[in-house]
Amino acid sequence: MRDLDLTTLRLFVTVCETGNIARAGEKACIVGSAISKRLAQLEDTVGTPLLTRKRHGVAPTAAGETLLEHALFMLDTAGRIERDMAAYAAGVRGQVRILASASALAESLADDVAAFLQQPDHQNIQIDMQERISPEVVRGVIDGTASVGICWDAANIGSLKSLAYRCDHLAVVVPAGHALAQRQSVRFVDTLDYEHVSLPVTSTVPLMLHRAAAALGRGLAQRVIVTSFEAALRVVRARLAISVMPREVVESYVQAHDVRILALDETWARRRFILCHRDALSPAARLLVDHLAAQAAAA
Repeated sequence: MRDLDLTTLRLFVTVCETGNIARAGEKACIVGSAISKRLAQLEDTVGTPLLTRKRHGVAPTAAGETLLEHALFMLDTAGRIERDMAAYAAGVRGQVRILASASALAESLADDVAAFLQQPDHQNIQIDMQERISPEVVRGVIDGTASVGICWDAANIGSLKSLAYRCDHLAVVVPAGHALAQRQSVRFVDTLDYEHVSLPVTSTVPLMLHRAAAALGRGLAQRVIVTSFEAALRVVRARLAISVMPREVVESYVQAHDVRILALDETWARRRFILCHRDALSPAARLLVDHLAAQAAAA
């Protein structure tokens, strides 16, 4: 099969999105006949029909749907290449992408990265941080979406290299005046008589809690599911539920939200995080990894 050119793929995607070759031509500022010719050549290249004609336009065939998925990925990759090369052309000597768990981002990662970027030698380095759950962090580093991943050390990282990062401590957060509020610490089983607010069940902490509850022969009553730790604290403050979340995240919000933090007396309440990366790192990524590892060691 001959090489696929990005211009034709971009036009193919536009046709699929608009469902009409004429409208795609208007959007891409090219005549419809030129698009039709390119699409015919594309079908000849892949050896199968990609579009089917309908009364008011076109729609992708099964093969076209498959090509559309690949084309979107290729165009996204090409866009990232253009942005990275433009950054170098502008004098930026490095760009590092980090995928990290919500806990790591909410706790220490942002501060550690800020300290790294404030160093004069790093003024020409850009950092892109994105939140992911641990399996997606590992997958993103393996497939090259990111240079560095930060996740729970229980994640299966395969052949990736790893370094110790930081740790946190899960705690129980209750509203002032709650039945548990006067206690200093609680066992997890003590929380199961109350409704919980938590992050989506695909996140690391809710998965841990469901497994721990199942091991006790109990269920976890989730009254509310939210998308951020701060939203969970607002639910706790409203006395709708209690929550289990990292103490390191909650401590800075205690006064603003009028909640109480109770130590969670379980061996699994202390969680360790790791930095994971592939064998080869760019100079900028290597500097960042070394900095993060040093910050963790100092802490």
